[in-house]
Amino acid sequence: MTYVLRTTHGNDCKLSPTKVVCVGRNYAEHARELNNEVPTEPLLFIKPTTALVDFESTIVLAEHQHALHYETELAILIGSPLKNADTERVERAIAGVALALDLTYRDLQTELKTAGHPWEKAKAFDGSCPITPFGSPTLVNLEQVQFCLTVNGKLQQSGDSSKMITPILPLIAYVSRHFSLCAGDIVLTGTPAGVGQLTAGDKLHVEMPKLVSATTSVY
Repeated sequence: MTYVLRTTHGNDCKLSPTKVVCVGRNYAEHARELNNEVPTEPLLFIKPTTALVDFESTIVLAEHQHALHYETELAILIGSPLKNADTERVERAIAGVALALDLTYRDLQTELKTAGHPWEKAKAFDGSCPITPFGSPTLVNLEQVQFCLTVNGKLQQSGDSSKMITPILPLIAYVSRHFSLCAGDIVLTGTPAGVGQLTAGDKLHVEMPKLVSATTSVY
């Protein structure tokens, strides 16, 4: 399926992602809040393109079988193929910056982790990656991107890329050594502390100052 990725600077980005590559535990405080070890190298998993939905699409809890948690993440759009790339090539290949939710069945994830099984059933289900329009990467300093999530008007997550364990450019270079990144692919760079469970009636607002602002509701 082809996705038209809307941008905030006037032109739709007509790229077709083949996958969403996600990074677990890239903020030490988030790893600790879930009683996980802080990793010594990036922890990678993949969501299929069927996970992608517009951020402002309503989240319907009745469609989900498990406790549904939010994780707000900085999302990077890859504009040209990357394989075994260095950071200079990565920087040239970045086509957009957005915010996304890594929706997670937390109870199921815990069961899978305890059994030593992969996480995909808890992370890669349809609609598990609501994503905002992309803004131009020229408008941000990737080493110091700040973003936040409020739930019902209360600040729940506050992220700053300077606090990532593995910064964005070397992170994507690392990803490209393990998976070929195609034009249109998306990399989620990890969530800061403050994740939590969604309940009916919640109003979620994400913001990256001067670049991205979007709202969704839970029913």
